[in-house]
Amino acid sequence: MALSGIDYFVVLLYLGGILMMGFYFRRFVHSSEDYFLAGKMLPFWAIGMSIVVSDIGALDFVGLSGQAYRFGIVVGNFDWIGSVPAMVLAAMVFIPYYWRAGIYTIPEYLGRRYNVYVRSVHASVWLIFIVFSLGVTLYASGVLLSELMGWTITTSVVITAIIVGIYTISGGLSAVVMTDVIQFTIMFIGAIAILVIGFGELGGWQNMVDRIQALGPEYNDHFNLIISPEKDTPYPWTGILFGLALVMAPAYFIANQTVVQRCLGARNEWHAKASMLGAAFFKMFIPAIMVVPGLIALALYPDIADGDRAFPLLVKELLPKGLTGLLFAAFFAGLMSSVDSMLNSSATIWTKDLYERFIHRNASDKHLLVMGRVFTAVILVLGVITAPISSRFPGLYVYIQTLLSFFQGPTLGVLVLGIFWARTTAWGGLVGLVGGMCISALLFAFKGSLFSIQDPFLYISWWSFLGSVILGIVTSLFGSPEPLQKLRGLVYGLVIQDDELQDAIHNRLEDDED
Repeated sequence: MALSGIDYFVVLLYLGGILMMGFYFRRFVHSSEDYFLAGKMLPFWAIGMSIVVSDIGALDFVGLSGQAYRFGIVVGNFDWIGSVPAMVLAAMVFIPYYWRAGIYTIPEYLGRRYNVYVRSVHASVWLIFIVFSLGVTLYASGVLLSELMGWTITTSVVITAIIVGIYTISGGLSAVVMTDVIQFTIMFIGAIAILVIGFGELGGWQNMVDRIQALGPEYNDHFNLIISPEKDTPYPWTGILFGLALVMAPAYFIANQTVVQRCLGARNEWHAKASMLGAAFFKMFIPAIMVVPGLIALALYPDIADGDRAFPLLVKELLPKGLTGLLFAAFFAGLMSSVDSMLNSSATIWTKDLYERFIHRNASDKHLLVMGRVFTAVILVLGVITAPISSRFPGLYVYIQTLLSFFQGPTLGVLVLGIFWARTTAWGGLVGLVGGMCISALLFAFKGSLFSIQDPFLYISWWSFLGSVILGIVTSLFGSPEPLQKLRGLVYGLVIQDDELQDAIHNRLEDDED
């Protein structure tokens, strides 16, 4: 299907405007702090929009609606249960902690709290994850563009990478966040448009429910938020509770560099907290505009072989001229936001946690700025190369959650221990992190004999988290406590109550002298 003239105009207008904004913010980038943290001048409303739009990008347009087509409204739990409570927790507890601790990256905290080995392992694993998840997001663009434009997926991926790379490399985090504000608006308008037109085609919600349930008894669970673990689904209630609500969701909004880095760029602590709370408010609407279209597609086109093609088909068949271009632009908005946030966070980790630490210790600030931009381009190329791997998984959403399950649980485990238990030692952190990831790998390797569902990433996240915590505690108890001086600014209670920290250090020093 070819776009009409008005559709092309809308798309080109959007792309041109985004590129101009990226080049505009280049003028404000004079140092590495400007590039990585936007000079710590971002307002809460911009950060909140940026967090939401980066989290609900191209992957959700295609992948989330595709999972809803296969399994029903249960995937809405990834936002209602799996996002909002964790975001409120992050805003009220962890974000103020990070702000007062004055860190650049999550690996930086882990290195200061534990040792350089923990920092390096986590930074390396995060970069590997970014490469593959970036490939997922770029692949999602190919799925839609192949439906709308008739291009090959490879061509679509390359074109998208070039456009996003230009403005991300130019303007850094400030360009990323401020373009996200525009993308947030366009994406919501486009998603709501297809929702309204889809219901108009079906005649309302009840008609949609009747059509789907008439397809057979296997579709009875499509409107249940809680599904029994005996059913053949990746989203049983036990996995939703233990794997999603208790592990993957907190890990994503508390230990995810892409999310946390935006908050670290806030102009003060109040703006940092308010940004996450604002993002939580908007996230409550995501299942309605992302999950429901998958159900609409099922009611209208029940014979689609690949659920990930459900959303592109809705765009192709339902939208009139002009709105197709708007939805096309909205898809690019989500795509660009997801990609630019990955690029900026990965460049920060590479430059601050690996390059400056191991390769060029005495690099000037200008040199670090150049290196950050160079690595942004490198990671983008690697994402293009890994994009085809996505096609080997039964769904894009399952693929990205499977990747997260390998390290999100262990990361949350050592992070919680490090922040809330001063007795955790450096070796306890290292054993907990590496051991937890090994548990994830073993569970994935033997998933066929251990789990009754094909993609048990929620269970893997829970057990790897639990294993990481146990390994960290046991190893720490066999070692000597860390000096209290080392924990200054690193343990939650000591960060929040600095006066009490001073008294504790004074008392500890007196005890040591005695």
